[in-house]
Amino acid sequence: MSETGVTPIGTNDPVGYDTIAGDAATLSAQITRLRAQIFEPEMVKTLRPFTSAEAAKLLGVTDSYLRHLARAGEGPEPARQSGNRHAYSLAQIDELRSLLARKGGPKARVVTPNRPPHESAQVIAVANFKGGSGKTTTTVHLAQHLAMRGFKVLAVDLDPQASLSSLFGYQPEADVSSGETLYGAIRYDDPRPITEVIRPTYFPNLDLVPGNLELHEFEHETPRALMERGARQAPFYSRVATALAAVSMRYDIVVIDCPPQLGFLTLGALCAATGVLVTVHPQMLDIASMSQFLNMTADLMDVVRRAGADVELDFFRYVLTRYEPKDGPQAQVAGFLRSLFGERVLTNAMVKSTALADAGLSKQTLYEVGREGMTRSTYDRALESLDAVNGEIEALIRAVWDARSVPAQAAE
Repeated sequence: MSETGVTPIGTNDPVGYDTIAGDAATLSAQITRLRAQIFEPEMVKTLRPFTSAEAAKLLGVTDSYLRHLARAGEGPEPARQSGNRHAYSLAQIDELRSLLARKGGPKARVVTPNRPPHESAQVIAVANFKGGSGKTTTTVHLAQHLAMRGFKVLAVDLDPQASLSSLFGYQPEADVSSGETLYGAIRYDDPRPITEVIRPTYFPNLDLVPGNLELHEFEHETPRALMERGARQAPFYSRVATALAAVSMRYDIVVIDCPPQLGFLTLGALCAATGVLVTVHPQMLDIASMSQFLNMTADLMDVVRRAGADVELDFFRYVLTRYEPKDGPQAQVAGFLRSLFGERVLTNAMVKSTALADAGLSKQTLYEVGREGMTRSTYDRALESLDAVNGEIEALIRAVWDARSVPAQAAE
């Protein structure tokens, strides 16, 4: 033992496989216990009801109009809360959306969210190879926002760390077995249909392909497959797209949380994507890292393009995350990016907020927790930021569909 009282590693207290494996087992067991406490009594996440004001905002009508419908007995019957307030489940909000679309009229100009019949699903890849850029936070809130707006959404966890899966209530090492991630559908030997690895979530309209450490196997197997099998196998860059094509008419939008590195999985996701979101924390070190990411991405995408991959995108956007508007250096970096890339930087930014951090303590998103137990102004600012970012992305998706609908209608 040294004079500081700390035993140097590698002397009397060697750390090896058994220690690391023991720590992993201890941590996994503790996470399971915490989940049991947070999501009592069945250890399964459920979605809270939405107030009539929240429902009205999602539907694009007034709260008073929803109350009028409830008094008239039209639509699903809301649950009554304290103070004679009404609340709706997300499934009931979908029922109301269909009802209002049928009714029409000036007070019910509800646009149904589904993609045009001739269009396959939009595939949105959320990428950056620097950890801490807000990639998973962006993915989960975008997927949930779109589901709440009535789109049929598939979220794909392509990150072996599986943070997205954890936010949806799955403990990767305990709840996701071998072959139950996207790897099961894209592996080179005996791939499974993707329908066998899709799981429902507690969010209506939102399904999940979970992730865990087995996704690393694709990174290890691909070089061997390239050498041993050559043209006999579908190339690595097309395997994610091929798997998703089987369900492209079942969903409106697929959102992929890519790994924080530019490997074969990320390249496969980028080749499958119709739109790409690059998350950016507006600090110079992160910008320098993003520069390397873009250089590598461009080089590799050119290689797979020349090999026959379709790498055309409907849109490519930078999303500012963990943004602090009152931080002078961050504001300068944001301005710098906008001057360089113009409209490719989203107009709205995802602000840094204690509300997001507080929600994460219970493995929930801001859309799940509601205002209860939070400072209302802090919650509202964070929610406004999320809605603005996700609404802008939704508008991009709708614009793609609208642009394609014109020639399709002319052809008919």
